Amino acid sequence: MEIVHNFLLNFRLAYRNIISAGLRTWLTITTLAFAFLLILFFNSLYTGWEYQGIRDQIDWEYADGQIIQTDYDKLDPFSIESGHAQMLDQPQLTPVLIRQGNLYPQGRLLPILIKGISVDQQIVKLPTAAFSQSKDDIPAIIGDGMATDNHLKIGDQILLRWKDKNGTFDAKQITIVDIFKTNVPTVDGGQIWVDIHTLWEMTGMQNEANYHLVKGTFEDNLSDQWRFESQQELLKEFVAMVDMKKGSSAFLYIILMFIALIAIFDSQVFSVFKRQKEIGTYIALGFTKKRVTFLFTLEGTMYAFIATIIGTAISVPLITWLGVEGVDLGNQDQSRQMGVTVGEKLYPMLTSGLLFSSVFWVILLSTIVSYLPVRKIAKMNTVDALKGKK
Repeated sequence: MEIVHNFLLNFRLAYRNIISAGLRTWLTITTLAFAFLLILFFNSLYTGWEYQGIRDQIDWEYADGQIIQTDYDKLDPFSIESGHAQMLDQPQLTPVLIRQGNLYPQGRLLPILIKGISVDQQIVKLPTAAFSQSKDDIPAIIGDGMATDNHLKIGDQILLRWKDKNGTFDAKQITIVDIFKTNVPTVDGGQIWVDIHTLWEMTGMQNEANYHLVKGTFEDNLSDQWRFESQQELLKEFVAMVDMKKGSSAFLYIILMFIALIAIFDSQVFSVFKRQKEIGTYIALGFTKKRVTFLFTLEGTMYAFIATIIGTAISVPLITWLGVEGVDLGNQDQSRQMGVTVGEKLYPMLTSGLLFSSVFWVILLSTIVSYLPVRKIAKMNTVDALKGKK
């Protein structure tokens, strides 16, 4: 009971001391609260980007995983020719066949990938139902990035040239029947989507596929021709990129925290060397040197405690609002051309784990920085302290 009483007394004394310091206290708290707010904001922004990017890539490209032909490598365009095999006939699988071709919009040569997918698939968000709604010979859909870069629109008829399984070139007019908007450039840039049955007829590669989209769970009992990649494996490069961005932003956090902690350190140094009579008075009243040290350390910790309360009161409603309205990033052409999944707006996401971990580290670092200068109290001579001697 006495321990609790002493702690509450120290808490009241510490609070009174920092409040009585006036402007110096509020400058320190404002600096620390601002650093805390920016750290929360940028971490929430990256968390929101990661969540949004993972969700978009699952919805548009990865589904619940992919079964990929062992000779096919997405990063190697030369593997397209050899990286295909007879499709797997299972209801939870949607086959995708890829072939290389050339488009000739307005007389220009445009190398592209021709991707075939089933018209009735419902695994990804590609609007493949548009194939069945068209009476054209080869209806095709493209992404808005592909349409913007090449000045294409719905209803355009463009000459397409491709090579069949025997290496013979053929050409026909395709019709753009739909343009979809997506944040995933790997299903958009430099490619068109057609019905896989049409692509089989065009190439003579009946029932062949480069990979399958998986819906739901899948039992891995594949032959040597196929390999299964889970969502985690497919997304690991994107997650690694976001983590790298988070790591590079840590430099900003360090600078902000360094400035804030310097303010706390300066306040504590000032307290030790300018409040020696007060320290001597505490000791004369029966405080041990350890208790006085704890009191002064608690003062520094309370800067962080008050700053995190103020920072939380500002950041939570602000980030929640931005999570609904989004942060406009402007033109995303460069990100799209680099193949980075990012929307026109990012929606910050503040999780309880991020909030509590940020509060913990700010208070912990402030406590450590507060303790370092006040260690000298334990070496003070009580009589000299009462006389105010330095």
